[in-house]
Amino acid sequence: MRTKVVKWGNSLGLRIPKSFAGEVKISEGSEVDLSLEDGHLVIRVAPQASFSLDDLLAGITESNLHRETDTGDAVGGEHW
Repeated sequence: MRTKVVKWGNSLGLRIPKSFAGEVKISEGSEVDLSLEDGHLVIRVAPQASFSLDDLLAGITESNLHRETDTGDAVGGEHW
């Protein structure tokens, strides 16, 4: 499929046909990686970062653990 490159501010923009976007599961705001390979522009969907609770908890150490903060007495209808 052929499409046109258009001026977008000081950069250039490329329209991705809906059928292509649907097939690779990208939408507005999706992140992509751009690279040059043998003189060709290559666009790849950026992998989504995924974190598990266990992975996140494993990153907690004594040096980055925040202590409890006292914000004072309740001022509204809070129940603890």
